[in-house]
Amino acid sequence: MNASTNQNVQDSLMLRLKQETLSEHDRMEVLMKQSGAFESKENYAQFTLSQYYFQKDVENLYLDEKVQRLIPDLDVRGRSIAAFKDLEDLGVSPQQQSVATQTVAYPESLGWIYVSEGSTLGAAFLFKEAQAKFGFSADFAARNLAAYPEGRAIVWKRFKQTLDEAGFNEEEKNQIIAGALQGFKRFGDLLEDLKNLK
Repeated sequence: MNASTNQNVQDSLMLRLKQETLSEHDRMEVLMKQSGAFESKENYAQFTLSQYYFQKDVENLYLDEKVQRLIPDLDVRGRSIAAFKDLEDLGVSPQQQSVATQTVAYPESLGWIYVSEGSTLGAAFLFKEAQAKFGFSADFAARNLAAYPEGRAIVWKRFKQTLDEAGFNEEEKNQIIAGALQGFKRFGDLLEDLKNLK
């Protein structure tokens, strides 16, 4: 990497996030394969439960006024209600009430939201799997994997642009990256404990 490229990475929060969470992306792919989420409807239901709990964690962060000011389209981004309806379709009632982000503060919270927003891109593949294996759809049992009404790419691009143009200083960028790593760890923990989730 030359000095110019390195400077671009330092300037772009999104590029730093991508680079510094690369190993976590890879780990999530491994955990997803190991989860056997699409091997049976029961496994898929447990995976949907993990999605629901993670979305509840992330949407708890939407309550912060600083987050609301920075990301004005939060109302289109949350997926916990969709996941809850999917669980109803699958005959599963979530038992846990607590969220893992009670002590997460801004701007660290943006790292968690980054993990959630990034997952919507990978969800395109998962949505196709749910359709192919089980016949699920955007109206039944796979709502939380479906695309945003205006499309995944447009909403993701808007989020990336928002973070890159926010003018965070170095310390704030480091906090956001730390938040992203926490978010990945949380979702990884959920995937590893999939069979025990209630």
